[in-house]
Amino acid sequence: MNSPDDLESELRALGDALSTPDPRPSDVAHAVRARLEGPGTEPLTDGGRRRRHRWRWAGAGVAVIVAVLAGLTPQGQAAVGHILRFAGIEVHVDEQPGPLPSGVPSPLPGERRVTLDEARRTVRFPFSVPTVLGDPQDVRVSDGGRVVSLFWPGLRLDAYNGVLSPVWRKDLGGPFPEQVMIGGSEGWWISSPHQVTYLPYDGGEHTMPRRAEPTLIWQKGLVGYRLEGPANVAQARRIAESVR
Repeated sequence: MNSPDDLESELRALGDALSTPDPRPSDVAHAVRARLEGPGTEPLTDGGRRRRHRWRWAGAGVAVIVAVLAGLTPQGQAAVGHILRFAGIEVHVDEQPGPLPSGVPSPLPGERRVTLDEARRTVRFPFSVPTVLGDPQDVRVSDGGRVVSLFWPGLRLDAYNGVLSPVWRKDLGGPFPEQVMIGGSEGWWISSPHQVTYLPYDGGEHTMPRRAEPTLIWQKGLVGYRLEGPANVAQARRIAESVR
């Protein structure tokens, strides 16, 4: 039987063999959206089938490599244990975080108040309002239609287009987010206040970090959602499951 060192070497070699040039996130997003919105009956050529299988198995191989190496090396364990990337959000868990920001948070780039109907016409993606909350009291669109923010007393729901690249960064001191199921979809619950930073679409200067209350994050299609302020995970799930 191979030793862990031999297995690690073989997996790294497999990873090199499977490596492909990384496309720009914007190119990937456009390609995926075009595929989803395009005709569903278009037949694949033999070349297309081969490309699809190559990308499918390459992705599976990379996932296996990451999972196994994480179990073998301290560096891999640290990477998996302290960083979570999901639904356009990058979560950093630091065992010794600094103090949470205070004061009035800065607005998102280009943030402006709109009506709910105007938001639906302005943003680049379809979004839904939680039926259990009714119409929001305040609606804002930001960053050229990349984000719509809906507000109720004590609650904030951000819907955003861009789950293939980071839209938000969250820094927290633990515990690590809890995985929850929302209907048949995966979500992550951050149970404590934490620091959140918005990452603009054009790669410009980040917004000033602000304090965020407990938050649930999940994804529907190519739209990401972050619900901030629920009292507990049960309330968060009930609200999220009413987003249809």
